[in-house]
Amino acid sequence: MTPTRPGFGALLAGTAILAAPALAQDGMNTTSLQHEIVLDGLENPWDMAFLDDGTMLFTEKCKGLSVRMPDGTVTPLYGVGETEGYPASGSDLFCEGQGGMMGVAFDPDFADNRRIYVYASSEMSDPHTNRLMRFTLNDDFTEVSDRTDIVDDIPYKMEASDHPFGGPGAHNGGRVRFGPEGALWLTTGDNHNEEIPQSPTMMGSKVLRMDTDGAAHADNTPPDGFDPRTYTFGHRNVQGIAFHPETGQTIVAEHGPWHSDEITVLVNGGNGGWDPRSNMAGRGDCPDDYCGYMPNQNEGMNRYERAAFMPMTDFATYPDAMPPVWENNGWSQGTSSAAFLEGEGWGEWDGAMVVGIMGIGFGGTPIGQRIDVVEFYDDDGTLMVEDVTEMTLPMESGRFRSLVLGPEGSLYAAVDEGQIHKLTPAR
Repeated sequence: MTPTRPGFGALLAGTAILAAPALAQDGMNTTSLQHEIVLDGLENPWDMAFLDDGTMLFTEKCKGLSVRMPDGTVTPLYGVGETEGYPASGSDLFCEGQGGMMGVAFDPDFADNRRIYVYASSEMSDPHTNRLMRFTLNDDFTEVSDRTDIVDDIPYKMEASDHPFGGPGAHNGGRVRFGPEGALWLTTGDNHNEEIPQSPTMMGSKVLRMDTDGAAHADNTPPDGFDPRTYTFGHRNVQGIAFHPETGQTIVAEHGPWHSDEITVLVNGGNGGWDPRSNMAGRGDCPDDYCGYMPNQNEGMNRYERAAFMPMTDFATYPDAMPPVWENNGWSQGTSSAAFLEGEGWGEWDGAMVVGIMGIGFGGTPIGQRIDVVEFYDDDGTLMVEDVTEMTLPMESGRFRSLVLGPEGSLYAAVDEGQIHKLTPAR
């Protein structure tokens, strides 16, 4: 077992030990990978979902939902707004900034009910919202119908003037997944709104667990006064969620501000500890009361000092917050999607988690675009990180927006540059 060391967050907060290596290690890369470009010429592909026969749903943020059949045939299904080439579209759906069509999932009982789920930005109300929509997909995979908005109240950032950082449509979360128990999970973001993360009723900055009608899962245990759909709260912008193949535990990957991407094993009812309000943990006033990027990169602080001033997980204010099991050594590089590798072909990585790094450095500089392999071990019922290895890729890196394990055991990677790649371990 590779020794681990406390993360910097523990050293600063003094209240929790984060047993995690800080960056991808130099350990041996145990697999050689075969590479295939499955789809090219896409426009910001955002997410994918598979059936056992290889049928793949995929979304393009500003275009819409399509399906790729096992023979390679691609059929558009549902467009964003006035996008051409789709047999149906949502006139209320739109694309702006980070908003648009995002996560997608097949119902576990798809063979019987033909249901699929898509998360997208909608201007049906003012202010706009993000919505989780349910559709019925016909037998020949050419049309969707019966749109039902089962979640319609995920906040959306309307104006750049809402605060001095970022633009409209920022921080929507957006990953849709079904857990091993059959529940429907949705991740959301903070919209650069200081009130959202710790709010009991505003449904940004949350991980939601629901049934397929959008109602709260019966086993959720949020704090008193919280919306019952809340599984965890106090997040910044979760775009990665995966479930440990042996324990079933829910693990999220989360974007940091100008420091500290994090991976966290969730606890039912837990607080992620993100609270960018002014005057929290000894901070003073911040521009428009949002401290999420303070102090900025021009004020001479290194990444550790920034993390002390505006921690991703604020143990000083919330000593019982969920401690991350990994943090990116004080860097914010766009840790996005997450999935678990499964199958003998992956060798020592069978059962390890992969996370996509989109490679965002200070000021938006591309840096560190990669896939990291995170190996866990069970320490008396607590998942801990044993090792983190950068995957050696037989392709050029890109902004890894989505990682999904296909039914045959290959890893599919959607990159913002417009491709969906297939990575298969050599047999």
